[in-house]
Amino acid sequence: MPATSPTTTAAPPPASPSVFADATASDTALRRFLHGLPGVDAVGLEARAATLGTRSIKTTAKAFAIDLAISMIDLTTLEGADTPGKVRALCAKGVVPDPTDRTAPKVAAICVYPDMVATARQALDAAGGRDVHVASVATAFPAGRAALSVKLADTRDAVAAGADEIDMVIDRGAFLSGRYMQVFEEIRAVKEACAREDGEDAHLKVIFENGELATYDNVRRASWLAMLAGADFIKTSTGKVAVNATPANTLVMLEAVRDFRAAGGRQVGVKPAGGIRTAKDAIKYLVLVNETLGDDWLHPDWFRFGASSLLGDLLMQRQKLTTGRYSGPDYVTVD
Repeated sequence: MPATSPTTTAAPPPASPSVFADATASDTALRRFLHGLPGVDAVGLEARAATLGTRSIKTTAKAFAIDLAISMIDLTTLEGADTPGKVRALCAKGVVPDPTDRTAPKVAAICVYPDMVATARQALDAAGGRDVHVASVATAFPAGRAALSVKLADTRDAVAAGADEIDMVIDRGAFLSGRYMQVFEEIRAVKEACAREDGEDAHLKVIFENGELATYDNVRRASWLAMLAGADFIKTSTGKVAVNATPANTLVMLEAVRDFRAAGGRQVGVKPAGGIRTAKDAIKYLVLVNETLGDDWLHPDWFRFGASSLLGDLLMQRQKLTTGRYSGPDYVTVD
């Protein structure tokens, strides 16, 4: 049986690959499965997230956590004013975050709009960052209000241009209306569009926009729905609404991936995005991961931060640990 925690009112239903197939056999079956998941104890959830957020990490453990957090960043620019020059500068920063200290790790990925994928891939390769991934927000990001054919074309174009990862947004209107099979089939279709001829398919991150899902129960249902549909990662938010990643809504997702794997599913990654700006914030999330999932998920392959400004504060804290002095924001590059 999947593990339980103080935030659940009962153990999740037993599952196996065959049961997963039954759960997605029809709209009725999928609805029954998702609404059969245990309800979230909101008070217990928020209390646990707050308690874990008070953990203090110092000296060598803090230095390790800062470097780990840097290596987990999807360094992001998603603005209408993005230019090739801005993307190239961001790629250079992702490969060499601190020009004064080449021991600083590279970021995990550079996240851009589909039309900037080729620019990012070329810039990373030229800077020695072939191992830094290019992530692209396809599928009519951030609202997702487009026909499926448009979303699939957007995805295929990004993959063909060199995207290693696709961050798609679900149709929140369909989900909130209870049209779960429509959302499931759309995720499946985008997953298929991530295929490459060489067999190295792009990974799919599925964005829920937790702030619009309104309840923790919906976040849990969306998590299971995306994993059943084949998501490689589940992601909290776009960073474009008022409520993005929070420790509590991220904890719901962490518990979901834990229980999904324990029930016979695959290991799935988690990506909180939006509003994570300081090293202190990042370390709180790493504590959540460690306490909920353990070492298996403490790796960039399984946990990411979607952020544009987090890297600067991590570098300042890293410099302070090295020199004993807090250098300030003028001593790190500004995106």
